[in-house]
Amino acid sequence: MDLFMMNCELLATCSALGYLEGDTYHKEPDCLESVKDLIRYLRHEDETRDVRQQLGAAQILQSDLLPILTQHSQDKPLFDAVIRLMVNLTQPALLCFGSVPKEPSFRHHFLQVLAYLQAYKEAFASEKAFGVLSETLYELLQLGWEERQEEDNLLIERILLLVRNILHVPANLDQEKRIDDDASVHDQLLWVIHLSGLDDLLLFLASSSAEQQWSLHVLEIISLMFRDQNPEQLAGVGQGRIAQERSTDVAELEVLRQREMAERKTRALQRGNRHSRFGGSYVVQGLKSIGERDLIFHKGLHNLRNYSSDLGKQPRRVPKRRQAAQELSIQRRSALNVRLFLRDFCSEFLENCYNRLMGLVKDNLLHEKAQQHDETYYMWALAFFMAFNRAASFRPGLVSETLSVRTFHFIEQNLTNYYEMMLTDRKEAVSWARRMHLALKAYQELLATVNEMDMSPDEAVRESGRIIKNNIFYVMEYRELFLALFRKFDERFQPRSFLRDLVETTHLFLKMLERFCRSRGNLMVQNKRKKRKKKKKALEQPVAAGNTPYSPGELEAVWPSLAEQLQCCVQDPGLTLDSMVPFDAASEVPVEEQQAEAVVRIQDCLLAGQAPQALTLLRSAREVWPEGDVFGSRDISPVEEIQLLKQILHAPLPRQQGTEEQGTEERGAEEEDEEEDEEEELQVVQVSEKEFNFLDYLKRFASSAVIRAYVLLLRSYQQNSAHTNHCVVKMLHRLAHDLKMEALLFQLSLFCLFNRLLSDSAAGAYKELVTFAKYILGKFFSLAAVNQKAFVELLFWKNTSVVREMTEGYGSVDGGSYSRKPPMWSPEEEAQLQELYLAHKDVEGQDVVDTILAHLNTVPRTRRQVIHHLVRLGLADSVKDFQRKGTQIVLWTEDQELELQRLFEEFQDSDDVLGHIMKNITAKRSRARIVDKLLALGLVAERRELYKKRRKKLASSSLPNEEESLKDICQEGLEEEENLSEEENEEDEEKEEGSEAEQAPQGSSVLSTEKLGQCLHQEGFSAQLLWLQNCLIRAAGDREEDGCSQAIPLVPLTEENEEVMESKQFQQLLHKLGVRPPASEQETFWRIPAKLSPIQLRRLAASLRQPEEEEELQPGPDPKGSGEPGTEEEHQKEHRAQALMALSLARKKKAGLVSPEEEGGKEQLKVAPRKRQLLDSDEEQEEDEGRNKAPDLGAPGTQKKKRFQIEDEDEND
Repeated sequence: MDLFMMNCELLATCSALGYLEGDTYHKEPDCLESVKDLIRYLRHEDETRDVRQQLGAAQILQSDLLPILTQHSQDKPLFDAVIRLMVNLTQPALLCFGSVPKEPSFRHHFLQVLAYLQAYKEAFASEKAFGVLSETLYELLQLGWEERQEEDNLLIERILLLVRNILHVPANLDQEKRIDDDASVHDQLLWVIHLSGLDDLLLFLASSSAEQQWSLHVLEIISLMFRDQNPEQLAGVGQGRIAQERSTDVAELEVLRQREMAERKTRALQRGNRHSRFGGSYVVQGLKSIGERDLIFHKGLHNLRNYSSDLGKQPRRVPKRRQAAQELSIQRRSALNVRLFLRDFCSEFLENCYNRLMGLVKDNLLHEKAQQHDETYYMWALAFFMAFNRAASFRPGLVSETLSVRTFHFIEQNLTNYYEMMLTDRKEAVSWARRMHLALKAYQELLATVNEMDMSPDEAVRESGRIIKNNIFYVMEYRELFLALFRKFDERFQPRSFLRDLVETTHLFLKMLERFCRSRGNLMVQNKRKKRKKKKKALEQPVAAGNTPYSPGELEAVWPSLAEQLQCCVQDPGLTLDSMVPFDAASEVPVEEQQAEAVVRIQDCLLAGQAPQALTLLRSAREVWPEGDVFGSRDISPVEEIQLLKQILHAPLPRQQGTEEQGTEERGAEEEDEEEDEEEELQVVQVSEKEFNFLDYLKRFASSAVIRAYVLLLRSYQQNSAHTNHCVVKMLHRLAHDLKMEALLFQLSLFCLFNRLLSDSAAGAYKELVTFAKYILGKFFSLAAVNQKAFVELLFWKNTSVVREMTEGYGSVDGGSYSRKPPMWSPEEEAQLQELYLAHKDVEGQDVVDTILAHLNTVPRTRRQVIHHLVRLGLADSVKDFQRKGTQIVLWTEDQELELQRLFEEFQDSDDVLGHIMKNITAKRSRARIVDKLLALGLVAERRELYKKRRKKLASSSLPNEEESLKDICQEGLEEEENLSEEENEEDEEKEEGSEAEQAPQGSSVLSTEKLGQCLHQEGFSAQLLWLQNCLIRAAGDREEDGCSQAIPLVPLTEENEEVMESKQFQQLLHKLGVRPPASEQETFWRIPAKLSPIQLRRLAASLRQPEEEEELQPGPDPKGSGEPGTEEEHQKEHRAQALMALSLARKKKAGLVSPEEEGGKEQLKVAPRKRQLLDSDEEQEEDEGRNKAPDLGAPGTQKKKRFQIEDEDEND
């Protein structure tokens, strides 16, 4: 469909609006309905915005809507509908299409809509239209909040949105072609706003406490009004030409004059060209042509200077994704009357509205009451109006709302967020870069304002600035911000103006920081570093006394001399506590850990023979931690104080590795940290304080990424301002002169730039740049006279280590004391390494690297160094060949098979054949590998023959014998499961490449359920085992009653049960019982699996019962008072018989020998006349807890538990 051929329905609707006769517009009777129809059409337009384009082509807004707005404003329903339609028609093109389309067809539609919007903006530059809008808005604002209706608020918002949309339309520079001091369409619109009085209404909305809801709309309109203005230039309007402008203009004229004089001189020196066709040919010596011969030049000598090898070549086309970002913000000088109006508006806004409006907007942003990215208007207003205030007449009180550390933090947070989003969201990286530029401008203006406060004559203002600077320079994030921005600068997304502002802001920050450090003498700042902790997965052993570097005898020998010193120091009244500080309030280390560190520091002072320091530190720690009398009571006597120090000296305190020991480990034993999987590396950020050194901070900028950014900006030195060039040269001079790193700037691209600068005809205007270029070139040629490789180094960007090698000699860094590189391998060491590797590589049962380390008679080497050098020599293919993966010996030699056969024949009659073989075999292997080999050799027919054999006792009718037989059968069944699970687990462990197999010693068998239960009973977990036993019994009862089974979670309801669930030994017991651990992150509790039958659950619960409990579980009196004496005994016999039958059936079923009749009998076992559960009462739990806290857990005189029986009626009763 041709968009210029309007749709019939749309054409009829537009015709029904009315017609213009002269200057009078006559509306049709259906005018209101037609406007509503147009709104409806716009709501249902397609993705090409066809309705919007057709209405724009027909100029409906210019010919119909604006006349209706100005001539029929009394018709309130029609006026409201026209405002709604105008707000929709003037919507920004970016909102209509979402973003700038990349497809050519959609991009054409986007540009067409943009052209119509520019025509709308030109039509709105009418005093009549804005006069009507201002009058309507004034009448609505006169209404009080109790008189104002919802429709009135909607109309106010729509008028503000309409003004926002009109101001948002970008200017068409190609069509307008306006110069500075000429009125553009945007200037005409601003002047109309001023004549209509709308600017006064905006100031009222910004200052009125009753109109807070329009704060963001007002701030957005004001930002669009001033988007092309320069605040410094705007502040100086009407005051004549200031000195800075005059000096800038003089410098520009001087550059042009020198360039013109150089061209005139060049033309005068050129020879006359008499012969046009016979200019001659010349051979240029030293300049090669395409071949090996010298270049032949066929033009006059006066053209030789302009010769280049690139003449006539096609320039390389740069792909779009690699092209530099384009500058979007263009500043121009508006007409004088417009600038005067804007200057007065800024002054009134600062005096009456700025602090209040910025506070409201900040509150809306923090409470998320604004729309997305509305903080950009806040940052623009902060940068613009603070710069205007600083340039006009600096009054800090006018911008006090945004002049605080909180504002610095807010800007820094947004700047960091934009920076991270630019790196992650690559599709919208350009948009994030623009927002980051706004945040950087705001940050720059905050620093400039604080710097201006130092020059204020008011002492209070200077003190406030000093406090702000102290907070800014103290926090590490503010200092590291510029380094991060330089390192991640990308010219594909960030324009050259961003780099210019970044360089100028960094220059200002460094200048303020350097001045602040000089005035303070010493500056304490916050320091954050990542400390790597080693968290062992295994249970940590208690610290033994052997961890201290001295034996008890040595400590006793040291103590007399320390005691004499302490006797003298105790009586010394001049001993002050200020010299030793045991507590760091700025550190994030918990107070308890700092208290333990203080005790260690006291012990270190005593071991070092520093008795006065130890005593001072003890008394200081007593002042900091008076509670608990850890460092003695307040009224402690001198003798008791000395005895306390003696106890601290002999105490086995837990210690952390020192820095030297850590450094040696980092340099010498890095491979152990990588290969031992039982240790996890955890990075913990430690915050502390340190004295700030400006040169150390400046060294952070000595990197190739930072220098590249500065050189990139220096390439456009002709377009840069004098201040920008000064900032670039100052930073490069700091690196070259202050840090003595001139070699950082020895780079060919920078030297080409220096060549262009020195050959520039206007080089006299860039005296600072020329002086610096000559200084760097002189340093380079002086170094090249000593180091001939310096010419090759020009091709590469360098870091500090390369710079040091260039200046001090190659290899000096490797041999230095600060080097962490391993020492070089000599030929003799390589020969010995090769000999040891070839001699031990085929020996099974030992680690070849460990053997080499034990026999290597050279400089101490680490495992990692040996492995890497073996790979480098070609003796091994990869580092992975030397990974510790447990015992993975698969091939059996003939001698090893004979040894295995001999051991089997020797121990085949023992109870534990496999255990004895694993203990006595030479080449250690896993249980599963030995079982497989025994089966392969035919020594055993099935795995069951290798299980542990338990001698069974004959069961009799007596009660003790029946209990023992039940215990033996239960134990035997559990051992069979244990053997099966052990083999399966070992096979799984061998498949994994982790080092978990190294943590447990080979050949160690897992404790049985009964032994685990006994160990837990002895450790005081009797109440927790009873809780687990009751859970199993309740689960069995529930499954018998319901007839169906599902996984039941074990929910610990007490702190004791929660603690025992974290115990490794208790978890091992749960594994042996078949309880399933949490399967995923969504599960929290262990679960009794659904596959366990009620009989199996009762059997597992019985296995947790201890012999002492079985003796205590004597039959109590029948609660119902039945007089039959043999009833209780019959129930017990019946229960034991059922348990024995269930266990035998379970074993037969596992072996595949169960029959259907027995299976049916097994089901009948579930039916019982009565069930009994034994539960502890509350009183018994308290007694049990008290008994667990007693030191002697296994005392024979332990009080027996009181138990009561609860009888549950069966379903049949």
